[in-house]
Amino acid sequence: MKLEVCEINIKDIKLDKISKVENGVLYVNAEEVENIVLEDEKLKSVKIEVARPGESVRITPVKDVIEPRVKVEGKGGIFPGMISKVDTVGEGKTNVLKGAAVVTCGKIVGFQEGIIDMTGPGADYTPFSKLNNLCLVIEPNEPIEKHDYEAAVRGAGLRVATYLGKLAKDLKADSSKTYETKPLLQQAAEYPNLPKVGYIYMLQTQGLLHDTYVYGVDAKKIVPTFMYPTEVMDGAILSGNCVSACDKNTTYHHLNNPIIKALYEKHGKEINFMGVIITNENVFLADKVRSSDWASKLANYFGFDGVIISEEGFGNPDSDLIMNCKKAEAFGIKTCLVTDEYAGRDGSSQSLADADISANAVVSGGNANFVITLPKMDKVIGMLDYTDKIAGGFDGSLKADGYIEAEIQVITGATNELGFNKFSAIGY
Repeated sequence: MKLEVCEINIKDIKLDKISKVENGVLYVNAEEVENIVLEDEKLKSVKIEVARPGESVRITPVKDVIEPRVKVEGKGGIFPGMISKVDTVGEGKTNVLKGAAVVTCGKIVGFQEGIIDMTGPGADYTPFSKLNNLCLVIEPNEPIEKHDYEAAVRGAGLRVATYLGKLAKDLKADSSKTYETKPLLQQAAEYPNLPKVGYIYMLQTQGLLHDTYVYGVDAKKIVPTFMYPTEVMDGAILSGNCVSACDKNTTYHHLNNPIIKALYEKHGKEINFMGVIITNENVFLADKVRSSDWASKLANYFGFDGVIISEEGFGNPDSDLIMNCKKAEAFGIKTCLVTDEYAGRDGSSQSLADADISANAVVSGGNANFVITLPKMDKVIGMLDYTDKIAGGFDGSLKADGYIEAEIQVITGATNELGFNKFSAIGY
């Protein structure tokens, strides 16, 4: 599959009478966006606000971050199985509003929703402080079951991102890049002297609001399978989870997976990047065994010499990570793991809940228990009344003067396990 990703740079978002993109500015008709959100009868209201880099703004509780994209050429549409019909995506041409994002937030559903600060020390830990964000503060009609609320908000965010993406369909790109992965035997033959490297992409699927969707299907219901990397770039994988904010993969993360981009950069030079194996993270042991068996079996069947394995979440999924590692290594496949750590506030506790001698190459996204003080912002988009309850917060986290003292768990993307951050750790 060959996909050309064309970027239209967005330097600002402004609310206006007509939605359009002009001279690097995304103009948004708030009334039209409101109508799109409230298409779902489960939702009562939405407050639409803009947050720009450097502004004294705190967005919280953040549910998802979505980059607006649109298919220009090729089969299918963005977010297949959710917004577009179920066609295989990943080829043709896709336009991207680079520098813009839709951020959904509102009444807290789980205790693992996070914070984006647009300035101050917290802004350094999240990539989303560098974007122009169209924020949707969404309130439901009561009573509502929390899973229904989460699904309704997720759908609203995707619909709005699709609406904005379509504004760029006929625009000339500021830059473009083409990515290609050929059918397996052709790909293997293209660079016969380079090591064949694949990517085992672990998706959060523990349920209880810990979900990820593949072509619209809850990934708990899949067994590990192969995907072209370009399918991921075209919205085949979507976030639907409330795992700890610091290491959840938002939809934006999936669309811009830096591991996939890094492997493409080395493709044909240092490695032969063969493709992606997606797998899930399960609750029960039998399911963990099954999925790790399948993921390693596929890696061996495809003839991979090495694999990158990325985790999502922590604790229970650590066992999935180590199982995937051990079983791949048992086939003679070299592994490198990408994870983060929960090593205690002083960094001296065990970093992962599981370990094995075969896991001898590990990239860390940092220690999520690290404590940070976030100063008061001039404006809050959303609400702060839950701050002491979310993962990383504690009784007294929200101070009377508006400051927040908490672990960096509370910051969306702070220790992201795709490496989409600036935080890390060094082992000795």
